[in-house]
Order: sequence, then structure tokens, then C-alpha cells
Amino acid sequence: MSALLVSCIVPVFNGERYLSEALDSILTQTYAPVELIVVDDGSTDGTAAVLAGYSERVRALRQPNAGPVAARNQGLRAAQGEFVAFLDADDVWHREKLARQMARFEARPELDACVSRVQNFWIPELSEEAERYRHHRIMRPLPGYCSGTLLARRALFEKLGPFDPDFEHAADGRWFLRAIEYGAVIELLSEALLNRRLHAGNRSRLLAVRSRDEYLQLVKGHLDRQRKAQTERP
Repeated sequence: MSALLVSCIVPVFNGERYLSEALDSILTQTYAPVELIVVDDGSTDGTAAVLAGYSERVRALRQPNAGPVAARNQGLRAAQGEFVAFLDADDVWHREKLARQMARFEARPELDACVSRVQNFWIPELSEEAERYRHHRIMRPLPGYCSGTLLARRALFEKLGPFDPDFEHAADGRWFLRAIEYGAVIELLSEALLNRRLHAGNRSRLLAVRSRDEYLQLVKGHLDRQRKAQTERP
């Protein structure tokens, strides 16, 4: 499995503060080979300068601002690897993320996708918030059915299609539900291989109401399809 190329796609919008940490966590993976694609979603800060510092190690694409879903899909179209993975520009991978996940594909040839748990961490400026949640479940590793933990065969995306642009916040969840409805084989690892940074600019924080509404719409649509499938069975 070590000979198979993994395309790692990073969407970024005004992410100069944390982008280097995200890219370094990909470039220092114990697994190789890796193709690193960064899609700049119309940034107006110093993101371009950060990318320039990575020279030939990163394939940098740019698009007018259209949101992270459109950026991930552009990265998918450019990907050349047999496997694809995603990382938001403010998050960080465990150094052995790809190696541990690729090992599962080697052990299970029928596997279509692999995810892991997620460990949240707070920036120093939000230390008081972190203290408030010290005994909350979000301080513990959580099942990560999200793009940041995902490693999938590109063939699965070719069958299911890209992330749904109709969902600005719940596109990850929509894709996973489509995969489950399709019958894809997905394995959840017990380790936390994604460190998710909580900061003042998280989209889930700034657009919480819209995010909640999208997830409610997502769940309703899934339940409606399940009921319809049950009634159509002979």
C-alpha cells in the first residue's frame, strides 16, 4: 500500500495564522507518497505569502470566494491519487494518520473509507472557555464523521459524487449519509487522528444557527428517504 498516492486537499480562506501548522502536519506524515493540494478560496490576507513559502511541495489553486465546499470539490477535481483526504486550514493531523488508515485498507481490501476520532483543543485566547468545558464530553475524543478524518478511495467519490454544494455547513454529513445509503464500507478507528482547533473564527461558532438548521434538514431528508424505501419494499 505504500506505493499508492494519497491526495490531501486543504481548503483555505484567510487562514494565514494557522495554515503552516496544517500543511506541516501533512508534509511530515510517516506515510508517503502524498500529493498536497491547497485551494485558496479568495483569501485577502497573507495566505498567498504562506503558500509561496512551500514552493514545489504544495500544488496551490485559487478560486473566487465560494466557500469550503466548493474549494474541496475543486481539489477533488485536481486530485491524482487513488486515495483522497481532507484537512481544514486551522486543524492538525496526527503524524501517523495516513499510515494508520492506509494500514486498514491493506488489512481490509473491501474497505471504501476510513475515519477516526477527533480531539478538540482551544487556542490560548479561549482558555476560559476551555476551562468551562473541562468535564464536558467535547473534551474527550469524539467519533469523527467529518472530512478532516476521512481517508477514502477516490473511486468512492466517483460513484457518489462530490460534496453537495447545496449544504454550506452540513456537506460532510450529507456525503456520509449518501455513502451509508449506498452501502459503502466505512471503518471508524478508536484513535484521535485529527486535532480540531477551536477559535473565535470557527464557522460552526459564527454561523451556529444556520449550521443547526442545515443539520436538521439533513436528518429529515435521511429519515424521509428511509421511510420511502421501507414502504416500497415488497
